Amino acid sequence: MDIASRPSEAPENPKIADAAPPPHAPSVIRREDYQPPAWLVPEIALDFALGLDATHVTSKLSVRRNPDGNGSRTMRLNGDQLAPLAVRVDGQAVNDWRLDGPDLLLDLAGEAHEVEIETQLNPAANSQLMGLYASHGMLCTQCEAEGFRRIAFFPDRPDVLSTYRVRMSGDKAAFPILLSNGNCEATGESADGTHWAEWHDPWPKPCYLFALVAGDLVANHDSFTTRSGREVELNIWVRKGDESRTQHAMDSLKRSFRWDEQAFGREYDLDLFNIVAVSDFNMGAMENKGLNVFNTRYVLADPETATDSDYDAIEGVIGHEYFHNWSGNRVTCRDWFQLSLKEGFTVLRDQMFSADMGSPAVKRIEDVRVLRAAQFPEDSGPLAHPIRPDSYQEISNFYTATIYNKGAEVIRMMRTMAGPERFRAGTDLYFDRNDGTAATCEDFVRAIEDGAGLDLKQFRLWYSQSGTPQVTVTTQHSGDTFTLKLTQLVPPTPNHDGGAQPEKQPMPIPLKLALFDRETGTHRGEELLVLDQAEQSFSFAGYASAPVLSINRGFSAPVAIDFERPVEDLVFLAAHDDDAFARYEAMQSLVVRHLIAAVSSNLAEEARTAEREAIVQALRSILLDEALDDLMRGELLILPAEGYLAEQFLVADPSAIHAEREALKAWLGTKLRGDLEALHDRVSAVPYSRDAAARGARKLKTQALTYLAAGAPDEARRRAIAQYCAADNMTDRQGALMVLAGLDGPERGEALADFHGRYAGNALVIDKWFSLQAGSLHPKVLEHAKALAEHPDFTMNNPNRVRALYMALAVNPQAFHAPSGEGYRIIGDLIRRLDPINPQTAARFVPSLGRWRRIEPARAALMRAELERIAAEPSLSKDVLEQVTKSLG
Repeated sequence: MDIASRPSEAPENPKIADAAPPPHAPSVIRREDYQPPAWLVPEIALDFALGLDATHVTSKLSVRRNPDGNGSRTMRLNGDQLAPLAVRVDGQAVNDWRLDGPDLLLDLAGEAHEVEIETQLNPAANSQLMGLYASHGMLCTQCEAEGFRRIAFFPDRPDVLSTYRVRMSGDKAAFPILLSNGNCEATGESADGTHWAEWHDPWPKPCYLFALVAGDLVANHDSFTTRSGREVELNIWVRKGDESRTQHAMDSLKRSFRWDEQAFGREYDLDLFNIVAVSDFNMGAMENKGLNVFNTRYVLADPETATDSDYDAIEGVIGHEYFHNWSGNRVTCRDWFQLSLKEGFTVLRDQMFSADMGSPAVKRIEDVRVLRAAQFPEDSGPLAHPIRPDSYQEISNFYTATIYNKGAEVIRMMRTMAGPERFRAGTDLYFDRNDGTAATCEDFVRAIEDGAGLDLKQFRLWYSQSGTPQVTVTTQHSGDTFTLKLTQLVPPTPNHDGGAQPEKQPMPIPLKLALFDRETGTHRGEELLVLDQAEQSFSFAGYASAPVLSINRGFSAPVAIDFERPVEDLVFLAAHDDDAFARYEAMQSLVVRHLIAAVSSNLAEEARTAEREAIVQALRSILLDEALDDLMRGELLILPAEGYLAEQFLVADPSAIHAEREALKAWLGTKLRGDLEALHDRVSAVPYSRDAAARGARKLKTQALTYLAAGAPDEARRRAIAQYCAADNMTDRQGALMVLAGLDGPERGEALADFHGRYAGNALVIDKWFSLQAGSLHPKVLEHAKALAEHPDFTMNNPNRVRALYMALAVNPQAFHAPSGEGYRIIGDLIRRLDPINPQTAARFVPSLGRWRRIEPARAALMRAELERIAAEPSLSKDVLEQVTKSLG
């Protein structure tokens, strides 16, 4: 993309250079210190006597000395807020165990033993939602990354793989459904009103994949026949009343089964696959072997309550967790430094799946938009880290966009260089070599190398170097030869354990490109270049006139492109490029370069008008292009987000960015008013369905309203009210309400009240109600957010509700970056209040304040002050303390 060159580090802000030093950081765990476990646990049997306030757990571990271990007699069993009620070795009670902090240590002679430990838990008091916890009368677990140690003493590390037998018993009225991993082998009832179930998972797994669910649930039942003829029972378990909203999830699951067989040759390996929807959940979903636990937002959908984006997200997350059955479960991670081994690979797999199920072009644009919004800022900020980190303090903080999204891009680059068939040969080899083991990123790269016939020695730098590579492009045309000069710079970044990565080596960067003839609008074919040096030149003969360069087509590499080119070239590509992503990129570049110049006050009024007219010309060509489908047209009409625009500046002024972007939107809404009104009329006549044409129409309805709200607010208000009242689906209703929420007038309050009354009691839709208001363009958005925090429907105990209100506010630049600092104070107060309740969720809000070095001095001082207030809290969790320490350091 054509952007201004971005130095990687901002100079010290003079107003805050003498600020207090950051607090003492937690201890650092380093990848280089990895040692195999001294003891293995081939088998474990767990017995649960279930209760909401008291659950008794008996664990029996068959342990044996690891021949690859260090020979220690001491077995370390990790615990977290556990106290052993009894400890037995080979059936005999022992008292020579000891505690080392939260861990239990046992000295064991010989080669093999049976260790039995009893503990008791209070699930109802577990507000962290890690380990075994209660959710609206149901019991469920979340064990990744280190939640199992909150259930039972165990060597809680991914390289200890065990087969699990689980017996659970409990009151049948309270817990009529009892679920765990694997297959159910026996059930029964007792005379006292309790019942029991026994489960066995035959596949060895680490304890982070253990799961248990007990509650009053109903299921959508179905089945799938694998390619080898095995019939698999499929169940999606939900609370009574929600079962009618599970069919899309079930259809997505069956498509995932079939797609993984066809695309990667992976067949499911149990007779049963269960999904459970839980309303209190820190994450999106969890891939526990055979028993996936999902946040309800990624399961429940019908047209009345879920938007098209919700439907897409459900399909993608269902696929992601199912694909983990091989890329994460059958082959797991040796240690948490290898997290991208399973997450990056599985994100790529779910991206490919969603692309095949829908529009590949639109999906690619959406994926890149997420990468740029979340991962690029991470790469240029205080929390920068490679996709395979060298150290961490709290592993929960490394579930990041770098691990997931950049990890997927790195593996995608391997696929681009190898080609689909050779890449598939490499992944087949990876699964064959490592099935049933705890592997490393190096194991994956080596398998691709051997299977695809690639030399990836230099490519491994993508795993060890943080930062977004910056590729500078210059061109020259002489005679009939077009010369392309490329240089790459991987900027220096802070290291995640307090050190630094000041010097980076050049990395292989695969760049797809095409050279367009300006007269015919065609090219001779796409080419793939690999930039693997600091500076390289490539020449192309046979061009009597200078061609128009389309580069990084399909976003073939996760890099920032610095390429100064004439406005007319961008307008040409926005109208003619046959690569959908490159066409989108040209449109984005046209807007970004204008807004950068406008914010920097580098535009005379005449130039400002000329550039705006060029954008109008490009957008009008998109609106009138009959060859475009509406889904793609919708992508091309989206303006760059304010957060992405801020990334283009060494030090950003959020108010100036917001003002210029809104001014451009208003200009476009005014200039294109007739086209936008005609567009809204056209797409409003398309009846509801889930096909691509209707989904594209709904997408354009709201985008047309958004531009009109800026350029012709009275007309936008009239149309939004009509759209809201006529809506027969959530996409249209939410889109209209979003526009109304940002406008003044009685209609705003009336629509919001109607929406709340219409969906009262539906938690997922009420989440939308909170988010629409906290994320709005209304000038009193901060007042609205504070009032919403006092609303009876708001609770700090549900992560979805917290994110709905406060994350919407944190990513709303107008509100979060209010000059008074009130937005910062609201988020800072939230973190301090939420940390004792749910530190993992609280820590997710720290990075929004941690960007202070890239914000103008007055706001930067206010942001840092909030971080210092948080750091001063006497009992911060490791999750929050690590994020705050790095953000201040």
